[in-house]
Amino acid sequence: MKRVRNRPFLKWAGNKFAILEHILPLLPAGERLIEPFAGSCAVSLNSDYPSYLIADINPDLILLYQTLQREGERFIDHARQLFTPENNSEHRYYLLRERFNGSSDRLEKASLFLYLNRHCYNGLCRYNKSHRFNVPFGRYKRPYFPEREMRHFYRMAQRAEFVCADFRELFAQARAGSVIYADPPYIPLNDTSHFTSYSSEGFDADQQRALAQAAEQAARRGIPVLISNHDTPFARSIYGAATLTHFQVQRHISCNGQQRNKAAELLALYGL
Repeated sequence: MKRVRNRPFLKWAGNKFAILEHILPLLPAGERLIEPFAGSCAVSLNSDYPSYLIADINPDLILLYQTLQREGERFIDHARQLFTPENNSEHRYYLLRERFNGSSDRLEKASLFLYLNRHCYNGLCRYNKSHRFNVPFGRYKRPYFPEREMRHFYRMAQRAEFVCADFRELFAQARAGSVIYADPPYIPLNDTSHFTSYSSEGFDADQQRALAQAAEQAARRGIPVLISNHDTPFARSIYGAATLTHFQVQRHISCNGQQRNKAAELLALYGL
């Protein structure tokens, strides 16, 4: 019987839910799964480790996860109040986006981040240079409130620690018994494509190399690392010390269905 997967409660570019069948079998057993690039947490939600250390450099994302972890049903009830027909309009969206950008209240900001994620264009997460969320209104007929998915996340989160940190800090904290799954912003498929990071800082070629080097160093300490990325000549060059698995994956970031083509995906496993 095919296992029922737990869907993330956030829309997220690069969400790994659709390719869990490729990722999960490659993850070694361990005492703690470390995810330096949290994203939607699709992998953590569908694995079964005794504990988790999950990080991202996006403070709004980590605040949301920490708030759901701590508040549970209270947060779900609070966030649900934003999902009304009145708030599903361009005028209300931009008012609430402005409120989010100016808010210092943790519960309100986390609730608004979820609202924006479900009401904005394509579920994107993007900021300007002043770290103000600037994704336009999405024009969805009836945005879905992910109540059931949030409860699944809450249960997983009771075994997790969520931190706002750079991937280097997470690798430094890894000890024997840890397993690391890294899903960085992807290497462009070609010279004409590009990736605009969801954080206010990009993830360039030097950082891609630094991540690969950190994975090699962790493997030498007995800590296995699995990295996802596009299958490109550059990726293969920096992951030369890893065991590589490649496959095709359907891309869903474009609103134009004709532009949602398959792309070559790579999984680099270090340490086994």
